[in-house]
Amino acid sequence: MVTEYASGAVVYQIRHGLVCYLLLQSATDNFWGLPKGHVEEHENKVQTAIREIKEETDLDTKIDTGFEQKVEYDMKNGHHKDVTFYVSRVDDGVEVSRQEEEINSYGWFELDEALDTLTYDNLKGLLTAADKYIRTKENL
Repeated sequence: MVTEYASGAVVYQIRHGLVCYLLLQSATDNFWGLPKGHVEEHENKVQTAIREIKEETDLDTKIDTGFEQKVEYDMKNGHHKDVTFYVSRVDDGVEVSRQEEEINSYGWFELDEALDTLTYDNLKGLLTAADKYIRTKENL
């Protein structure tokens, strides 16, 4: 079985003391997920996460490697996907400019709404773990 490697991040901002998460709706499958993409040959996973967030949202980010979690799944094409996620805080009020070829829509969601919006359970588990890390780190 072929394994494809990718990385991304749980991108968040704090608005009026509340953590809000950036979710993206895929243009190809209409599913709601998180910024991520394939690791290129010349990149490490952190560089990939930064590049993919920039490509998909036009946000400049710093990756917090204090949180690192893998999500693995089998794809429709028979390949196995191994995705490493980090967290990344951006300033409140930053402008998102979606990559129209890949992203139908995006939104900032508080945890409960984000969990209801995400399409896949493995991402819901990831977001729950990231939320615990973020709330501890941010003293919320």
